[in-house]
Amino acid sequence: MSDARTPSRWGPRWSRWVGLFLARVLWRTDVRGRDHVPADGPVLIVANHVGLIDGPVLHGVIPRGSHFLIGGHMMRGVLGAILRAAQQIEVQGSGRAALAQGLAVLKRGDVVGMFPEGTRGAGTVDEVHGGAAWLAIQSGAPVVPAALVGTRLPGESVNVWPAPGRRIVVDFGAPVTLDPPPELKGRARQHWAAERVGLALREHLTAVLDTTEIPLPMDDPRRDAQPGSVAPQEDS
Repeated sequence: MSDARTPSRWGPRWSRWVGLFLARVLWRTDVRGRDHVPADGPVLIVANHVGLIDGPVLHGVIPRGSHFLIGGHMMRGVLGAILRAAQQIEVQGSGRAALAQGLAVLKRGDVVGMFPEGTRGAGTVDEVHGGAAWLAIQSGAPVVPAALVGTRLPGESVNVWPAPGRRIVVDFGAPVTLDPPPELKGRARQHWAAERVGLALREHLTAVLDTTEIPLPMDDPRRDAQPGSVAPQEDS
């Protein structure tokens, strides 16, 4: 798997400040566990996905520049032009080209962000797609689980733009390194890794929910949802 275009570091150098303004000024974001994000080297950040603003908020509060894998449906019009200028990674079709770009970023020693649920919803991480696990195995990068709470509340659409002053929590968990048993190959290895990514994110999210009164939006979570998943990849 290869792609000629590796996203430039310059995009996140300016765009993360836009995200930080949204997170800290437009909304009141409580950021926890920033020290769990390694200060250098490759890092894969995976987060639960509940609403429209998850991406920009998380991009802004990660203490390093990051490149997120984003569904092609978001890469339209003015928003699409901004995301491309920010050097975010567009997911089309099976997602193979996007995964290749993400792998190139990690091999360069930078940060990739993903929402492994693949679409906005309840944010409970009941199911995850395999792209994040594939990137972690191929790159050897540590996986940092991130819990997002408050970007969408019960009764709100997955496309909601919260009113100014909304309280949000972003909590980074301890890094996890995937080390599959050597006897596992191909699909079995991929399945093992995907389960570990999902488990790490669910356990971290559960722990964070015990520390805040802000609920996840459990009501009719898939209405108005937009696809944006990255298909699992087999090892070659």
